[in-house]
Amino acid sequence: MADFDSIQQRETGLSQQLNAAQMAMIAIGGAIGTGLFMGSAFAIGVAGPSVLISYAIGALIGLLLMGCLAEMTVAHPTSGSFGAYAEHYISPLAGFVVRYAYWAAVVLAVGMEVTAVGKYMAYWFPAVDQWVWVALFSIVLAAVNATSVKAFGQVEYVFSMIKVIAIVAFILIGAYVIFGTRPEGVGFANYTADGGFFPNGLWGTWVGVIVAIFSYLNLESIAIAAGEAEKPKQAVTTAFRTTVLRLVLFYLLSLAIMLAIVPWNHAGTDKSPFVKVMEILNIPGAAGVLNFVVLLASLSAMNSQLYVTSRMMFSLSRGGYAPKVFGKLNHRGVPLGAIAVSCLGMCVAMVLNVWKPEQSLELMMSIAMFGAMFAWFMVFVTHLFFRPRWQREHPGQKLEFRMWGFPVFTLLGALLMAGVIVTTLFTKEFHTTTLVGVPFLLALIVIYALWYRPRATKA
Repeated sequence: MADFDSIQQRETGLSQQLNAAQMAMIAIGGAIGTGLFMGSAFAIGVAGPSVLISYAIGALIGLLLMGCLAEMTVAHPTSGSFGAYAEHYISPLAGFVVRYAYWAAVVLAVGMEVTAVGKYMAYWFPAVDQWVWVALFSIVLAAVNATSVKAFGQVEYVFSMIKVIAIVAFILIGAYVIFGTRPEGVGFANYTADGGFFPNGLWGTWVGVIVAIFSYLNLESIAIAAGEAEKPKQAVTTAFRTTVLRLVLFYLLSLAIMLAIVPWNHAGTDKSPFVKVMEILNIPGAAGVLNFVVLLASLSAMNSQLYVTSRMMFSLSRGGYAPKVFGKLNHRGVPLGAIAVSCLGMCVAMVLNVWKPEQSLELMMSIAMFGAMFAWFMVFVTHLFFRPRWQREHPGQKLEFRMWGFPVFTLLGALLMAGVIVTTLFTKEFHTTTLVGVPFLLALIVIYALWYRPRATKA
């Protein structure tokens, strides 16, 4: 098998203009989006107050994932990221399947975010069809990504900073209400009211982990962005160490406060539960302001996800697994073809918003989740292959960043992700996830065996 340097070499040409702060915000921007602001309502409905445990388990998996990715990314910073690692350390087939599964998942996640944008705009413009907003914001963010990676990084930094400030403000206001003013019906007693802390049992809590994983999706974007970082190894290490802690605090604290203010069975799915909190507290103009923040959160996530999925397609193209046009760069170092094809999710979103506007968000979330969860699972599997082989290929050298507790924690992450994927089969809400995802994986394997493997053998 060829040295990994050959994979890195074929993926060169991208403009290296992202700093550590921007990379951290790219991950935060992608992860704090619809999964938190809208998906949390669904997770609360399934798990009740024990959704806090659901998100804590999701955070544990995310932490283990980041550790594995950090080790491999510091050793090999490249835009192909975990797809390139799977190709080299497991097999070309593994790299092919992981890249395409992840690309398809995030393409649909982009569509899901822009679908949510349409729902948020209905707060101010209920008479306007949602697909109009979907089309408008799709064009705007596609243009931002097509400008330059520097422009993308700057826009994403601003978007992410605004919602980070808003979440901190939400936590502070909520904490003041809970511990200071203490209005009737607000308090931690809501955790055990209406069926107790586990109203749907431990099974409901575990099902909530599925939504939690989707909420944390895009943590892995730091590894993909490493190929365009100014100082890849330094930036990746710093970004990895800060991102997980921030996300865990934001998610768990905001959910804990939300559940203390809004009874879990009143969280609702018609609007963001965060907006509902502000409506209940009756702070003048706060609901509208927070809805605007939620809107920016989805735009930020959409922006970040469009970036990572276009780079994954770029990696596929440079590896000979997609048309060459998707691997071409313009004079600014931007893969315009890869960005264009990665906008398919927006098109799907527009169609679904016309065809089934009420179910569009759930449909796209369900379908997108499998590829993302499979990619996370394969990160753990790849890391099991990576560590021993890297040590064989670099005798006497030490990895600059090492995942703690190897191989126990890597295996734990793999088993937890496998459990989450299998669980989708036994849930009414997510059974289509695996039913659609597995045939898609099988189709990818067949395509590789019939088309790409014979070509690779000849080469």
